[in-house]
Amino acid sequence: MSGVTFTFTAELWLWDARQAESWVFVTVPPEPSEEIAERSAQAPRRGFGSVKVHATIGTSSWSTSVFPNAAGAGYVLPVKKAVRTREGVETGDSVRVTLRLL
Repeated sequence: MSGVTFTFTAELWLWDARQAESWVFVTVPPEPSEEIAERSAQAPRRGFGSVKVHATIGTSSWSTSVFPNAAGAGYVLPVKKAVRTREGVETGDSVRVTLRLL
C-alpha cells in the first residue's frame, strides 16, 4: 500500500461539532478515497478507521492520517494550524494537497 501518491485541490473547512476546538479539514475527492479504501482494506484497522499518510500543502509536509468522512463516503485530512499559518491559508481557501500512503 505504501508509496501510492494522490494530488488534488480541495477547500479547507471547519468542523464545528466542538466549539471549544477548531479542527480544519479538506475532503479527499471520491476517486482517491475509493483507492485508499481499497488499498487499506487488507491492512489492520486503526483507530477510527484511519489510514496513515504523508501530506504536503505548499512547502509544508507532515505525517498524519486520513479519516473516514462521517458525513458520507470518502476520507478527510486534518490540516494543522501550524501548516495553515505557515502557508497563509484559512477556512474557505482552496489548497493543493499531495497525499502519500504510508
